[in-house]
Amino acid sequence: MKSVAEALQLVLENELPRQIESVPIEDSLHRILAQEVFADRDAPPFHRVSMDGIAIHSSQLDKKGTFRIEGIQAAGDAQKTLASRENCLEVMTGAILPSNTNCVIPYEQIDIKNGTASLAKFDYKENQNVHLKGTDAKTGDLLIQKGTLIQPGSIAVMATVGVSKVNVIKAPKITICATGNELVDISDKPLAHQIRKSNVYMLQAALKSLGIPAQILHLEDDKQLLKTSVEKLMEENDILLFSGAVSKGKYDFLPEVLESLGIKKLVHGVAQKPGKPFLFGKKDKQLIFGFPGNPASTLICFHLYFKAWLMAHWGIPNSGIFATLAEEVSFKRPVTYHILVKVMAEKDKLVAVPVVNSGSGDLVHLAEADGFLSLPAQSASFKKGTNYPLTFLNQAWF
Repeated sequence: MKSVAEALQLVLENELPRQIESVPIEDSLHRILAQEVFADRDAPPFHRVSMDGIAIHSSQLDKKGTFRIEGIQAAGDAQKTLASRENCLEVMTGAILPSNTNCVIPYEQIDIKNGTASLAKFDYKENQNVHLKGTDAKTGDLLIQKGTLIQPGSIAVMATVGVSKVNVIKAPKITICATGNELVDISDKPLAHQIRKSNVYMLQAALKSLGIPAQILHLEDDKQLLKTSVEKLMEENDILLFSGAVSKGKYDFLPEVLESLGIKKLVHGVAQKPGKPFLFGKKDKQLIFGFPGNPASTLICFHLYFKAWLMAHWGIPNSGIFATLAEEVSFKRPVTYHILVKVMAEKDKLVAVPVVNSGSGDLVHLAEADGFLSLPAQSASFKKGTNYPLTFLNQAWF
């Protein structure tokens, strides 16, 4: 049986070819940028008014405290010119700074009566409350590097430089397979011996949060039907994710079926709890991730192995987050213990509070967890205040 570190290394060693596709920027969130993005003009492209108020020429501040208002420079209007430096123009946030002015005084610091603005104070400077042209970037500057994880701010930058379609790393084609004759659809009323499918929807949601669409299938516990279905799915997908059928039960046919199809099992069995039966295999350019059927095992193994593989495949560095145990935990088996936790921010650290649950089949308390701590196999007692690796369950790229 492999350790968690050995299993993860074997998973990470197996790459798939990277492909590029072009998508509209509104569909690019959480995708990996496959091009560089450059400024097509200075940013901002003009001297930009950064507060509502009046624009004056600062040379007049030593001479007077009142200014006659000549007019208004609104955002989106062509640049106006202040006819006399003894006067002012009202200006709106986002407008181009009027010609013959170089300072903006906010409305909160002036009093306007009968078309004249009076100043409350006189210590204003040239270019005050003005966002100068080219302050943020010059034409041709590199704004976003290739390989960047696209976030809402990235989309705003691409939009402002006119990138309506963007090249991204193509997401692998994935199908999620539920196994087990005890499973029925969400809309069905289960019999006393049945349960509704939930793991596959959980995995589908986790993939969606990473920007990857995936279809869902339910495969029956029939060896020949399973073999036929998996063979067809391997031809149509880059990656298959299985929930269930990987353990030692009489109807856990998946390991045997994969072997009969020429899929090399690189990992099957990890010294961890939950998730001991985790399976990983490869054939040609297809990868197989087999997660144990209990919901906590499925979700923890998804994050530990599939998501870690995806991040490495897309070049996203491991965040290396740690959290502090809020209470003592004991676990006597010599395996890595993944313990569900609630996470709280406390001063300059993250504190992990264990979630009381009845095991890896406890779906209700899994939903309460923010993540899990991985406690090392070398210890049996884990003291309050000690730090351990934290994996978030509910935040896409953490």
